[in-house]
Amino acid sequence: MARLSRIDLPGIPQHVVQRGNNRLPCFLDDGDRLRYLQLLRESLTTAHCSLHAYVLMDNHVHLLMTPTNAGNVGRLMQRLGTNYVGLFNARHGRTGSLWEGRYKACLVDSEDYVLRCHRYIELNPVRARLTDDPATYRWSSCPAYLGQRPASSLREHPAWQGLGGNQAERQEAWRRILDEALPPEQLAEIRLYLQQQRALGRDAFKAMVEAKTRRFASARPAHRPRQKPNEAK
Repeated sequence: MARLSRIDLPGIPQHVVQRGNNRLPCFLDDGDRLRYLQLLRESLTTAHCSLHAYVLMDNHVHLLMTPTNAGNVGRLMQRLGTNYVGLFNARHGRTGSLWEGRYKACLVDSEDYVLRCHRYIELNPVRARLTDDPATYRWSSCPAYLGQRPASSLREHPAWQGLGGNQAERQEAWRRILDEALPPEQLAEIRLYLQQQRALGRDAFKAMVEAKTRRFASARPAHRPRQKPNEAK
């Protein structure tokens, strides 16, 4: 049976994750990370996608981006993944697959939900206990959003721009937001919708996605409640 295509709409942000095969590292050193980011910058231009946030962890990558047209994210990930694997294998004298199957992607509603995913991505190194301050983690978009380095490949989402009247106000507001962890229920929701590749957002957003794609957009519960013995069917 053919696999269902991902839910995909033009102009709607997508939260993307791609993991190393068997959860093994997809970056062995800083040289790998620099090559990946260079290929990502090139792919953004070719595939016509706007990158809002990213983080490179040892064995997986998170990206938040908006495609101009449907299918652009898929083309970007195919080009980026294939080119990076070729360079990685040649550099480290290996062969075979690097990625754990297909990447996963979740449509993201505007305003609060985009900022939640953005925050989720940039706080990943803190949750992994690699640092206490996301601004010190070199391999994410966080330092750029806090004004610590140029943001040449990044496009600020309108939701982020709405944090303040000027760049200094926006950076200060974002710093305050990053100082607090995401509530557990928001973490669980982001992970669930990403795992099931649905549409994260308000009910009206999900209804719009379903109307345009004719696909179910809400995530199903991660676990069904246990049945009592006399209720089992």
